[in-house]
Amino acid sequence: MSMLNQQFGTALPRRSLLQAGACSLLGLGLPQLLSHQAVASAGGSFGSAKRCIFIFLWGGPSHIDTLDPKPEAPTDIRGSFSPINTSVPGVQVSELLPNIAQRMHDVAVIRSLNHTDPAHLSSAHAALTGQLAPVPRSDAEPPSERDAPHIGSVVARLRSAPRGLPGFVTMPWIAYHPAAPGGQAPGQRAGWLGHNYDPMLVEGDPSQNQWRVPALQLQDALSAERLSSRMQLLTDLDAQRAALNASASGLALNGFQQQATELLTSPRVREAFSIDQETEETRNRYGRNIHGQCVLLARRLSERGVPLVCVNWHNDGQNFWDTHGNNFNRLKNDLCPPSDQALGALIDDLKSRGLFEETAIAWVGEFGRSPKINGSAGREHHPFCFSGLLAGAGIRGGSVFGTSDSQGAYPASDPVSQHDYMATLLHVLGVSAEATLADREDRPHRLYAGNAVRDILRA
Repeated sequence: MSMLNQQFGTALPRRSLLQAGACSLLGLGLPQLLSHQAVASAGGSFGSAKRCIFIFLWGGPSHIDTLDPKPEAPTDIRGSFSPINTSVPGVQVSELLPNIAQRMHDVAVIRSLNHTDPAHLSSAHAALTGQLAPVPRSDAEPPSERDAPHIGSVVARLRSAPRGLPGFVTMPWIAYHPAAPGGQAPGQRAGWLGHNYDPMLVEGDPSQNQWRVPALQLQDALSAERLSSRMQLLTDLDAQRAALNASASGLALNGFQQQATELLTSPRVREAFSIDQETEETRNRYGRNIHGQCVLLARRLSERGVPLVCVNWHNDGQNFWDTHGNNFNRLKNDLCPPSDQALGALIDDLKSRGLFEETAIAWVGEFGRSPKINGSAGREHHPFCFSGLLAGAGIRGGSVFGTSDSQGAYPASDPVSQHDYMATLLHVLGVSAEATLADREDRPHRLYAGNAVRDILRA
């Protein structure tokens, strides 16, 4: 796969690759993909969120060992960890989440999320889009243009980013499961909305020294001055591109070339991705690891106007939050510490910058884990009841909505679907419940498949 395809996480059609050849003359490590950012400015008239950071806990975290502890359950259910008090009287979470516990007054926890799909891929589609996957209950169905668009693609379609910046960024990879025949989870791109609204994929580990976004690097030490001078060369391609320019995308190509040049030469744009400009203290607060630094970079991009940034749990080589075995050691040593630290730092950072009330934060996986501990000290897939978190713009901090039964197996009150969770996020982003978007064949699709959870929304 070429750098062009890798950076935006999608296979570009032949026409796009031909058009991208013009960019290669400039020495750009960018896809023709900047056409993906030609979005309409049509945000809703309500909602307090100007931006969103979506933290996707790929693999399915154990709700019993995180946000919904069951200290009174039998030992083969409650597990190894004790509950701790939080900043909200009467509310407890796992001892593995001390930073979230200290900030419970800033977040809303839903303990009654539920669905019936035990497959990673299709349930991830629902978690990221708020819509059922084209093929439910399947780990064999790869991404396709039938998929519903990721919420980031929807927001990119409805809101404009500052010139040169992408409308939707995903990092540090497109979530993939090695045990799933379908590979990548569907619902991570724009689906039926069209490739124009696919995410910009920011790969790699920003905690590493000298990390840079590959697509923002000038190739072969090409200077900004030489880059600008090469713009003249593009005019010589006009005749050869006449057929392409007859199409709407071809007519827009020159504008996308200009955006590509601005992206590479604009100090403001390049500064947005320069995580090394953060102080050592700030970087340490988020955690000197791939997840913590991705969340910090998400804050930088969000602060500078990117409407939605999705941070997928990274490829840790150990199946992510999918803890069929060694659940307790993995949670204690590898999973909870960086995720808890990064979320706490993000909340504090946004508050100190006056951005918390304008930024929606989602923190959720595709399902939970089974109450019963298996023979490998792990927990199996459990979509029937799990927990998620929302915070920031429009969210009533200190809320706990819904309850699970005594074993965390099923909702005991106020069940909430993945569709409802996403509807709540769309609501605070100002997207109305009646909103529709058209696909490339001009067929309308409703964006809501559920109802916003009003009890966790501010009046």
